[in-house]
Amino acid sequence: MGRRFRGIVGAVKDTASLSKATLLSSSSAAQLAVLRATTHQPSSEPPDPRHLATLLAFGHGSRVAAAACVSALAARLHSTHDPAVALKSLLALHHLLARGAFILRDQLPAALLRHPASGRNPLALPASAFPSAAFPLASWARWLARLLELLLVAATVTATFPSSHHPNVVDPHSSNDRLASLLNRDLLIELEALVSVIEEITRAPASTAAVKGNKLITEAVRVVEEYRVTAEQEMVVRVRELGERIGSLGFADSVELVCLLRRLEESKDRADWPSDGRWTDDDWFWVEVRELKEQVEKVVVRKQEEGRGRLRREKLGSSSDRMMDRVPSGPIVPVRFSSSRWVDR
Repeated sequence: MGRRFRGIVGAVKDTASLSKATLLSSSSAAQLAVLRATTHQPSSEPPDPRHLATLLAFGHGSRVAAAACVSALAARLHSTHDPAVALKSLLALHHLLARGAFILRDQLPAALLRHPASGRNPLALPASAFPSAAFPLASWARWLARLLELLLVAATVTATFPSSHHPNVVDPHSSNDRLASLLNRDLLIELEALVSVIEEITRAPASTAAVKGNKLITEAVRVVEEYRVTAEQEMVVRVRELGERIGSLGFADSVELVCLLRRLEESKDRADWPSDGRWTDDDWFWVEVRELKEQVEKVVVRKQEEGRGRLRREKLGSSSDRMMDRVPSGPIVPVRFSSSRWVDR
């Protein structure tokens, strides 16, 4: 019995040692792959596609390997003081989010989003992290980090964003079925997450002479332009779904929807997006946004008037009730006053 017990303990120890060795091996391999994908030189070149393919390959192994890859990228992002390396790390994280297997994408929210207990935000890059001489590139790195955080939130909330080109994305019909099954409150939450993405896109840093012609910045702009198009596609199906539900929206939900659509239009007005495509009032997306906003604004005004009318009726009713309380409900009994001035003489 004792020999058998020792044998079991030995097997457990061997398994633990093997798991530890696998973890160390995966961690070392991930760190090496990340260093190759985010080299300091050339500083103006985006990550090499071959090195990105190596990172994506971690999604075809174990969950331990996938977690090691994401952790190595996050550590690289926070340990560097070079904004070019930070931008390369963020672009690599973008590729994991947009093209990675599920096992890779599943590791990203836990590693990069704000921790609910500590409040730590791994994607909040302080200005002090980069030297002042590299301010233009640093501003792009901090902006792309904020955008990636919002993309991760949108991906978590909507279950289909951020990439319309991902092979695992469900077809439009099943997506529409999912949206039709959502409550109004949940649909508004998804729309708000997508609106936040568009708002952040319009806050892109200005293309100064220091970064003009920089291939790394050009690649970041190209990637974010794809996100913008995808965000619009995801928003328009929700806008149409909410348009079908105008009659069922409560007053609070109607007001919130108007606020979200106004935020969208305000982002269009202040956009200085450095891509070739410009937003105009005639774009199909903005036409649908404007039409829904006008419809919901009319609903809000009507419901406000109905609420005021109901409030007036309630006040009148309560006043009548108070008067009726003073009137006796039984037969009227004559009352003799003590004064005799009105007595006929």
